[in-house]
Amino acid sequence: MRAFAALYDALDTTTSTSAKVAALAAHLRDAPAADAAWAVHLLAGGRLSRVAAPSELRDWLYRHAPWPEWLVEETAAAVGDTAETIALLMSAQPSAPDGGDDEDAADASLGLAAWIEQRLLPLRDCTRETREATVTHWWRSLDAERCFLVNKLMTGGLRVGVSRALVARAVAEVSGLDRAVVQHRMMGRWTPGAAAWHALVAPGDADADRSRPYPFFLASPLAAEESPADRLGDRRDWLAEWKWDGIRAQLVRRDGRTWLWTRGEELVTDRYPEVADAAATLPDGTVLDGELLAWDADGVMAFASLQRRIGRRRVSARLLAEVPVRLLAYDLLERHGTDLRNEPLAVRRRALETLLDAAPDALGVSPLLAAPDWPALAVARDDARARRVEGLMLKRVGSPYRVGRVRGDWWKWKLAPLTLDVVMLYAQPGRGRRANLYTDYTFGVRDGTALVPIAKAYSGLSNDEITRLDRWIRAHTTERFGPVRAVDAVQVFELAFEGIARSSRHKSGLALRFPRVVRRREDLGPDDADTLADARALLAGADEG
Repeated sequence: MRAFAALYDALDTTTSTSAKVAALAAHLRDAPAADAAWAVHLLAGGRLSRVAAPSELRDWLYRHAPWPEWLVEETAAAVGDTAETIALLMSAQPSAPDGGDDEDAADASLGLAAWIEQRLLPLRDCTRETREATVTHWWRSLDAERCFLVNKLMTGGLRVGVSRALVARAVAEVSGLDRAVVQHRMMGRWTPGAAAWHALVAPGDADADRSRPYPFFLASPLAAEESPADRLGDRRDWLAEWKWDGIRAQLVRRDGRTWLWTRGEELVTDRYPEVADAAATLPDGTVLDGELLAWDADGVMAFASLQRRIGRRRVSARLLAEVPVRLLAYDLLERHGTDLRNEPLAVRRRALETLLDAAPDALGVSPLLAAPDWPALAVARDDARARRVEGLMLKRVGSPYRVGRVRGDWWKWKLAPLTLDVVMLYAQPGRGRRANLYTDYTFGVRDGTALVPIAKAYSGLSNDEITRLDRWIRAHTTERFGPVRAVDAVQVFELAFEGIARSSRHKSGLALRFPRVVRRREDLGPDDADTLADARALLAGADEG
């Protein structure tokens, strides 16, 4: 665990990508196989089944910290992270009388895999009393760095500014494999351990896991106001299709079985039985890339309808009837067991259309737009929101199916976002390095003489703007509710968002999709902000589509 703690510190204290890759590669070369596998799993976004909830850790801290409760609360508010608060407070106390025994010495020598497999995972099946006694003993016996990591692991996972692609780069450097092979092997479900590490770095490109999807190819954004003619050249070199507003997914059909994977590598086959049943008509050795969409007799439904299906382990017959789901495919990655990703898109597209020509309704092909030139395509794009889509996808006819976000071949040309001018009502601190700054904001719109909350946002402002706003929030607080501050309702901001829907969970009756701050409107006062009626007008426009 000491070696992994040192790696975590090295990753957390640099913003250099090359330095992070070097630190990861050095750790993976020296680590035992099982430790290396767990490091890859955790740093690439994998999580443990939760051993203890953050609320439990806070309760135990209040009972066992040798500090008054007010000091614990103030420290937690300043630090903003429960795991770090515990590590700072508990490691600061003098050596505990029960410290220094043989078990503590054994814990100190354990590697990452042993800590997880022999200490943390077995604790899930213990009583709350046993878990509390064990965990608080660890707090007293571990140094701050390892105490912090153990707390993070108990509550689910780690965040340290390392992407999955960056981890794959380090593994590729250590193993000598092509990065695309490593990224493919890291997809899907795998159990960390020595065997998993050896399989990950084994020579060759064979893959024994038949359920595994391919790494997704991601499009780069064109600015909403940008003309593709200025960047992309001849329209005839590009296929154009709608940018669907659904869930990106790969359907894998091999060995008479079907697996449906989301881009987040969640296996959701059982949640969309109509798609899984339709996939049984496909030949073995088929992998489709496409979009899961709520789709009825009139075509694509609003994303809010699809949200009713997201996250449900069991789908009732009524919900299946009310929100039928379809996979609209736009690429064929594997045919009869042959990897087609290096074939030109035009070849893959023709094969896809042939494959799904007589497929069941739950499987379809994303249609192409026939607009002959860029101006005609821009006119078609203007109709996107009325069709409940986000804009256009532009894909080079000769492009292979790449890994990750590689600029040049696939572009997303989205509509300009919807906007509202809104008033800041509340603010609360961020997390991690922003725990001492007010970075999370609640905004409202006018409804008569009142202001009604409509959205929360925490992105869009620069660091300098956040710092200045933080000072203003502290000076203009009217009430405090724990970490949340109500502020003078005078600051107006332009808020951008991708969609709007009805919501019974919000006071405004509306929910905004992906809200983010565009700018502070210092030229406007609160009486100039948009109204609830203005927001409902945007909703009406969406409903008409």
